[in-house]
Amino acid sequence: QVQLVESGGGLVQAGGSLRLSCEVSGRASSYYNMAWFRQAPGKERDMIATINWNGGRTYYADSVKGRFTISRDNAKNTVHLQMNNLKPEDTAVYYCAADLIGGPGVYDYWGQGTQVTVSS
Repeated sequence: QVQLVESGGGLVQAGGSLRLSCEVSGRASSYYNMAWFRQAPGKERDMIATINWNGGRTYYADSVKGRFTISRDNAKNTVHLQMNNLKPEDTAVYYCAADLIGGPGVYDYWGQGTQVTVSS
């Protein structure tokens, strides 16, 4: 069973940057495609970035494209989300999720989330 633990959230002013990290344990991260989701108060959880098992393919939601970068280091079993030029609308709880390669194609494993608050 894989466990995911996010870190790096916090309070930042608009225009600032944060780097979120997701530590993968229980099984090597290379077994999983990984993603970051976020959920703002009163809204649904949205997928904002994904990365395939070896980092060769990424996807970004339009809302974060050009500002956020997802990356991974399988040697360290970590996934990162570099967030630049943050906006108040980026305020949300950010979740790391894992999709087992060869599995049903859904993100079955989730971290507990880390709060990101962007002040105007």
